[in-house]
Amino acid sequence: MRSGGEWGFVNNKGSYVINPQFNKVNNFSQGLACVLKDKQWGYIDKNGSWVINPQFEDAQNFNNGLAFVRKGGEWGVIDEKGSYVINPQFTKILSFSNALAAVKIGKEWGFVDKKGSYVINPQFVDAHSFMDGLAAIKKGKEWGFINSKGKYYINPQFVNTLDFYEGLAAVKKGKEWGFVDGKGTWIINPQYEKVRNFNNGRAMVKKEANGAG
Repeated sequence: MRSGGEWGFVNNKGSYVINPQFNKVNNFSQGLACVLKDKQWGYIDKNGSWVINPQFEDAQNFNNGLAFVRKGGEWGVIDEKGSYVINPQFTKILSFSNALAAVKIGKEWGFVDKKGSYVINPQFVDAHSFMDGLAAIKKGKEWGFINSKGKYYINPQFVNTLDFYEGLAAVKKGKEWGFVDGKGTWIINPQYEKVRNFNNGRAMVKKEANGAG
């Protein structure tokens, strides 16, 4: 709850359990909340006590015992005690999935494990997190999909792509979107102007009106 320009936390009766004192706050995750104080991010417990002192330029919530933090313009990973599991070294980092995180170093993307070791060396123009065991990657000007060992599962050939959901991925060929399975076979041919991922067996699509130019 915000009061006088500062954020704090209230219980379900509206009573302050942590007085307003922060510039920004995130929700609690795994018993800790990521908060901004005097232009630096740190982590507090549910009593408002600092567990990890403010020291980061940016920070994200804890997930499975790890949190992404930025220091010196680079992203790294800390544990719940604030110790670095992976030292700051990445321009960007995406969430861990399949025990791997997509990371950008310099101008290329690769994938590291939870110790920071490269499992798939930086080589891609862009990359997404793994979904359904496959990750969308961009090589040159085209998108394809790799498995967790870095082998091409679907060769780069698409203008754009979304991630796999429920066994299908939306991909753009030319100016139209369609859907392929994990082998790259067209299940729904390219014909849509816009699409969304499948959810409970349904996907939202937009098709250009007949005669539109």
